[in-house]
Amino acid sequence: MKLDELQALAAFAALSQETRLSMVRSLVVAGEQGLPAGVVGDAVGASSSSASFHLSHLERAGLVTSRREARSIIYAANFDALSGLVEFLMRDCCQGHPDVVAGATKAAADCCAPDEQAG
Repeated sequence: MKLDELQALAAFAALSQETRLSMVRSLVVAGEQGLPAGVVGDAVGASSSSASFHLSHLERAGLVTSRREARSIIYAANFDALSGLVEFLMRDCCQGHPDVVAGATKAAADCCAPDEQAG
């Protein structure tokens, strides 16, 4: 997903609040299956009404998705949007200086490396 500047600004605005940033990080760890809203709130120490407010804000910014399962609303990180945000930041960043992205490249390689014990 390629973000334009306005989409990136909305995403950065949503992530500029500590609770919302923590929520996105928790949902990234949870993976595609996501987590119920209450679990996300508990993970970041937010009341249910506060969690709902913050998750709605993240959803409007396109960073999370929601779906209903029985009586629960399940939230999940929107990996396409998050990837687009990283790509937006890194687009044209190097300008001949690959050391600019060395830390991000290493972090991606470390977290995305195949599990040595799997297989």
